Amino acid sequence: MNVTLEIIGWVLVVALFAVGMAGAVYPILPGALAIYAAFFVYGLFLGFGEFGVVFWTLQTLIVAILFIADYAVGAWGVKKYGGSKASVYGSTIGIIIGPFVIPGFGLLLGPLLGAVIGELIAGSDFKQSVKVGFGAVVGLFTSTVVKIILQLVMIILFIIWII
Repeated sequence: MNVTLEIIGWVLVVALFAVGMAGAVYPILPGALAIYAAFFVYGLFLGFGEFGVVFWTLQTLIVAILFIADYAVGAWGVKKYGGSKASVYGSTIGIIIGPFVIPGFGLLLGPLLGAVIGELIAGSDFKQSVKVGFGAVVGLFTSTVVKIILQLVMIILFIIWII
């Protein structure tokens, strides 16, 4: 195999892993999908021989769990603190637009303010709405930890599979 192609392949794989891990913290980046894409890049540049049905099944299962857990854990934080569906939707919208509207602090303030606004719209008082907003931040942190752990598992499985 051409050494230059191998180097390009590895650079792309590492870059996709970095984007994926950054995506665990910054939700605008593709996260788990970037890591998943790295496996295909590896296969295209270095060969798919090491991968089999078990590898792809495990990795696909982890990605599915990540998507479900990402939403569910965030919603859990809001619900645990007494939030309504409106605050779950508000915190989700806040996670997406917060970093753009409030650069630097939007990742934290977005879900907090989104949940507070959603809960106020649902008819809760200000004190309860702030409590639910705090729950949204707790859910965000918990979700981030879960994503980091599962994405590291994806990368570790990949390394185990190719060595």
